[in-house]
Amino acid sequence: MSDPLSEREQATAALNLVAAAAEPYLGSLGERPVHDHSADHLLDLLEGPLSEEGEGTMAAVEQLLAVGTEASTQTSGPRFFHFVVGGATPAAQAADWVTSLLDQSSGLHLTSPLAARAERVALDWLKDLFGLPPAYGGVLTPSATFANLTGLACARQWWGERHGADVTSQGLAGLPRMPVLAGGYIHPSSRKALQMLGVGRDGVTVCARDEAGRVDLEAMERELAALEGPAVIVGNAGEVNTGDFDPIADLADLAGRYGAWLHVDGAFGLFAAASPRLRHLVEGVERADSITADGHKWLNVPYESGFAFVRDQDLMFRSFGAWGAHYLPSDVNYNNLGPESSRRARALPIWATLRAYGRQGYARLVERHHDLALHLAEAVDKAPDMELLAPVPLCVVCFRYRPEGTKEKEELDDLNRRLGAALLADGRVYAGTTTYRGVTALRPAIVNWRTTEADIDYFWQVLRELADRL
Repeated sequence: MSDPLSEREQATAALNLVAAAAEPYLGSLGERPVHDHSADHLLDLLEGPLSEEGEGTMAAVEQLLAVGTEASTQTSGPRFFHFVVGGATPAAQAADWVTSLLDQSSGLHLTSPLAARAERVALDWLKDLFGLPPAYGGVLTPSATFANLTGLACARQWWGERHGADVTSQGLAGLPRMPVLAGGYIHPSSRKALQMLGVGRDGVTVCARDEAGRVDLEAMERELAALEGPAVIVGNAGEVNTGDFDPIADLADLAGRYGAWLHVDGAFGLFAAASPRLRHLVEGVERADSITADGHKWLNVPYESGFAFVRDQDLMFRSFGAWGAHYLPSDVNYNNLGPESSRRARALPIWATLRAYGRQGYARLVERHHDLALHLAEAVDKAPDMELLAPVPLCVVCFRYRPEGTKEKEELDDLNRRLGAALLADGRVYAGTTTYRGVTALRPAIVNWRTTEADIDYFWQVLRELADRL
């Protein structure tokens, strides 16, 4: 039993176990709690020493299903509003099973023409969906953080070349610090990318005109004018607390005037481009030098999925290619356009969901979620003990509980922290707290394809019940 070769006949049977569990599990997502804390004790079944001989394929899969279908958090369900987490459309989920079944090594065309062709087509379709020029280079990544790493690595190489240096080959030694400017909406994933690139997480000059973080364009222009060399501007399409946007077109104008690189982090906000009603929010994004987004957010494909687009594909190759390993092909493959070498064929779920639902399907998805966010905001506005803290341009609703007679900031912050904790402890719905303009607030985000008005109304019902208890 200790050698998988002796159990090769069990491969199909094990997959059948998963398939049999899928129907009741998926069928219950709409009604079950987001997290059933009474099942947490099942996690203990994952513990124990590594066995010598193993328990066999079927026993291992049966145990994982028994624990997973009861003790997992239903992040793929319609009532998970914490962070910005999508689900997996039926086509994407099935294609992800196909991805595991085929188990392709997708980085090189040589190892999988299927995966390479699917990635090229998926990237072309995404550029079409977002209104990006077809000539942009692109690569699929595990996340928006890796996508930001990709785009900003290209920015770093571009910046180094303007100083006469090849930083991919020689590093940053002897060069000045690369200037990076942003508004207050810059996300930690961009800072993390800069950290990994040796530029520095805290080396960003933030030009913000208020506590919310809205960009101060005049201050940014003064910073750019004072520099002696090129700079990198980071814009945000979809800020996590409110869903607000930097004015991308204005940032593109600044980048053009001062010869700067414009990187746009569009983790979820880039999907506004899929909607005729909302695409004005990302006006000018097609002028950026690098653009990133997450697939496992609003595209609703399984983890892990992100994508990076770069105006100059040759720059992607100069940033990630030319490995100098003789056994690896030197032509342009996806290993040479991004940070990964071994990569699963994450293009297949993207290809399947775009093929299944098309441009109109995603336009309807984005607009439906915007309507649901407005529906929740209306309920907040009508409630005398709730306070809407920001407009709702997209899919995030930022508000706080403010009952009559509670005026001190510290008391209100504590009350909202306890309300957020109560939501998570209750488990029927999930939404956490944040700090926005110095106050503690709730900020449910609506990006799951399953979510309907009934789910929003249920969230509001649970929130009211818990608030009344407090």
